[in-house]
Amino acid sequence: MTHSPQAASPSGPATSATSHAVSDGSQVRRVVGASLVGTTIEWYDFFIYASAAGLVFGTQFFPALDAATGLLASFASLGVSFVARPVGGVIAGHLGDRFGRKAVLIATLLLMGVSTVGVGLLPAYDSIGVAAPVLLVVLRLLQGLSAGGEWGGAALMSVEHSPPGRRGFFGSFPQIGVPIGLLLANLVFFTVSAATTEEQFLSWGWRIPFLLSVVLIAVGFFVRAKVSESPVFAELRERKTRRSAPLIEVFQGNRRELVVAIGLFIANNMVGYILIAFTNSYGTRTLGLTGSTMLLVGMVGAVAWGVFTLLAGRWSDTWGRRRTYLVGTLAMGAWAFPFFLLFDTRSVPLMLLSVIVLAFGLGLTYGPQAATYAELFPSAIRYSGVSFAYAFGAILGGGFAPLIATWLVELTGTSLSVSAYMLLVCAVSLVAVLALRERPAAEREAFVLATD
Repeated sequence: MTHSPQAASPSGPATSATSHAVSDGSQVRRVVGASLVGTTIEWYDFFIYASAAGLVFGTQFFPALDAATGLLASFASLGVSFVARPVGGVIAGHLGDRFGRKAVLIATLLLMGVSTVGVGLLPAYDSIGVAAPVLLVVLRLLQGLSAGGEWGGAALMSVEHSPPGRRGFFGSFPQIGVPIGLLLANLVFFTVSAATTEEQFLSWGWRIPFLLSVVLIAVGFFVRAKVSESPVFAELRERKTRRSAPLIEVFQGNRRELVVAIGLFIANNMVGYILIAFTNSYGTRTLGLTGSTMLLVGMVGAVAWGVFTLLAGRWSDTWGRRRTYLVGTLAMGAWAFPFFLLFDTRSVPLMLLSVIVLAFGLGLTYGPQAATYAELFPSAIRYSGVSFAYAFGAILGGGFAPLIATWLVELTGTSLSVSAYMLLVCAVSLVAVLALRERPAAEREAFVLATD
């Protein structure tokens, strides 16, 4: 029987499950730290591909095409991973709801590491011809499978271990793994590009960030292997209340929650990938700025994004999830046109201002996400629900955003067309925010822990 999110209440069966579903302070810190480290590594791997797609893949893997078409093909290879993310989310969600969060998280980390190192070792088009872009797409699809299953598990481990009243705050830690991963990716690319000539960077230097993933994956594996399973899943296993087909139950009984969850993520992911991937190529190719300058702008944006994400997680515990989302979504929409008007000045201080203010909206729509998603789906089908919503929202939002933005600039000759695109997508997410039904604090705490 499918659980309706309205079924749990503080006085109902949820309270009987809370005795086992409580972690001590040291365990919470260990789990949150492991989630942060793991997601940072996962997204470092994911984002170095995004950076390389904007900087070098056009010439390395699509040299037979002209510069503009090669860049579009490069961004298309970036987007194909988002097609694989729902598949990864379905697989990881099913396994996570059936066999536990921890084992799935270790598997996704290893898959991401293998595929990332594979990109670093992949010969270019000049060496193996058309096999090079084909293999590049295959490896990117494997990254997508990993990313599709990673986030849901990391988010639930943090939220389900968290103490009452602080799930938004602790749930924001795996979220800041995204901007930290972006910062780390840009920092490594910045260091390598500064230490090599342009010819050396295009020839072999770009491979170094991918090969460094070996060290990071080893660290992440060690950290994740030492944490305990989610107490909520442990309770489900003890009570033998796990589901045989959790995703089917999500579609049967939680369709509204699934649609709202997808909609909440669309604008955040789309605007995030404009910042992560599109601005690199736009700044270097259209505005004529150096790659180092664009990587610096990206790093400042990543730091601001991380700070606002952490603050938003805490604010959502006091303001409420819906109100935090509302402020963030409105901020992103309002800043869509000023963002590119400042960016196009080519003035570094004004460009930094543009990304910092954009990061405010990004943070407020990302910090509350882990707790909000956990509070939408019953525990027995939660991994499946949150993973599918996250992955499908990413397809509709950021999957092909850099490709669309590049095409819009080529078509219209102005970045303001991208601003209009950003505003339109923010309007879509605003509908989801307004449709979000937020429970009272006590009720949502009981719902997160409910296992029957």
